[in-house]
Amino acid sequence: MSFVHGKSTVITVATKDISQYCNKSVLTRGADAHDLTGYGKSDHVVGGGLLKGEFTCEGNYDNTAVTGPRAALQPLVGTTVVVVRKPEGTGTGKPLETFSALLEQYVETNPVADYIAWSAKMTVSDAIATTVQ
Repeated sequence: MSFVHGKSTVITVATKDISQYCNKSVLTRGADAHDLTGYGKSDHVVGGGLLKGEFTCEGNYDNTAVTGPRAALQPLVGTTVVVVRKPEGTGTGKPLETFSALLEQYVETNPVADYIAWSAKMTVSDAIATTVQ
């Protein structure tokens, strides 16, 4: 088994590389579940349905960044964007995921005793293309 550190992850949203402003990202893949239970059963019988996904990313706010998350993401809320995710960084043979996603939320958090942070939530639209670089 080979462990891979997350520090090399690359995230591009609508062609803007926001990697240097991120300290966490999560790509969740799932599927709808349909109840197929018929009469006489004591337990549910379920079947899989359409695939679905969600992508979130977050990090520390940088007010000097003209290409940072605020400038890159805030104007795109409510639109569908192309996301490119390289979970192991850039390099030949490493995984590459490309998908369209609806940017549902851009959030800035201002704690009194810490740095300002930001986060974004996106719902995947259509299939996630998983290839190698």
